[in-house]
Amino acid sequence: MSTISDVIIHDHRELKHYYNEIVNSRDHDHQDRYGNQFVWELARHSIAEELIVYPGFEDYLEDGKAMAESDRKQHHKLKTQLKEFQRMKSEDPEYIPKLKTLYTLLERHIAEEEKEDLPKFEKALSRQDGASAKLAANFQRTKNFVPTRSHPSAGENPAFESVMGLLAAPIDRLADMFRKFPPK
Repeated sequence: MSTISDVIIHDHRELKHYYNEIVNSRDHDHQDRYGNQFVWELARHSIAEELIVYPGFEDYLEDGKAMAESDRKQHHKLKTQLKEFQRMKSEDPEYIPKLKTLYTLLERHIAEEEKEDLPKFEKALSRQDGASAKLAANFQRTKNFVPTRSHPSAGENPAFESVMGLLAAPIDRLADMFRKFPPK
């Protein structure tokens, strides 16, 4: 059984892989495919953290409310940058620079999360038998139902995000049918 940290770190490594595929390629089709995959994964990951992990911080950690609020602010910046990036095509001269700017913010967030937030969270969860594995399963399940594009105007409030997600997710998934993604 995976812990919540395991699934989050796995997502972080996937995002880094997609980023590297984009910046290390000169083929526009390849960049567009991995760009779509990067957007798809980061949008889903961010929302799942906001709906599952940050409320968990608030429930299990003494300083969890402040941690969650700080991370929500970071996410809002990321989602705003992601929305700008997701509108671009690889032929745009700002495509790679925009992605690099976005990834710099993301890397800082990932480093803080992996070095500080997740170890503290896992320690608190270890007092509750199976809590981390349950959150991991909920996190993975949630990613199946949330929007696949960035919608920063939806905010980071879990209740509001859930309602907006239910409205935006089907539209995003329909549009995904017409986007190119990397081959499986």
